Amino acid sequence: MNYLHWQEKTITDFSEKNISELYSNGFVFTRTGKGVMHQTRSVRIDLAKFELSSENRRILRKVDNVALQEIVLPYDEYHWSLGRLAQYFYEKKFGPGVMSAFKIKEMITSPEKSNYNSLLIFSDAHGLIGYTICYLNSEIMHYSYPFYDMEKSSRDMGLGMMTKTILYAKGKGLKYIYLGSLQRPNDTYKMQFTGLEWFDGEKWSTDEKEVREILAKAE
Repeated sequence: MNYLHWQEKTITDFSEKNISELYSNGFVFTRTGKGVMHQTRSVRIDLAKFELSSENRRILRKVDNVALQEIVLPYDEYHWSLGRLAQYFYEKKFGPGVMSAFKIKEMITSPEKSNYNSLLIFSDAHGLIGYTICYLNSEIMHYSYPFYDMEKSSRDMGLGMMTKTILYAKGKGLKYIYLGSLQRPNDTYKMQFTGLEWFDGEKWSTDEKEVREILAKAE
């Protein structure tokens, strides 16, 4: 899978201020190496402007029994089944070779190699069913690598996890939550939230019609 990016840089200054400024310039952390950031068509939600829509509420009702818990990384309770779950999820969603169990383990257990510092765990009455690997500081959250048990979850689980996390970030008083990038036609699911902004290579835009036209032409 090819990922859209216009610039790459590797940082050594991991201060919250520097990282937040880079995110505000369209850069996001990657899994390719410690400090590696890509400038891309990033999408974020201005949490001061976010309000639940009727569609957001409908999705939340589908996952009403799902609870969210935040764990600070590294994750000491890592088990091999977590990596296997992630690998299976990404293979089913995007094809073989996209994500390995080893890379998942590295991102959540090896701070010397990983750019991520937070793990969101989603559970219901029967146990753990979903996870999202994130970067988090006092101003921003990057909702980065979600995965869940596709056999035990509702078909709205992915969007439900994202919506719950946006609410969680707003409740923490954060300014923005970053939802990855807009590069493929099916990325439009990220656009059903109020307060949405996308980075056009130079500045942040709220023109949803323009980016939908860009995505419609993407391969």
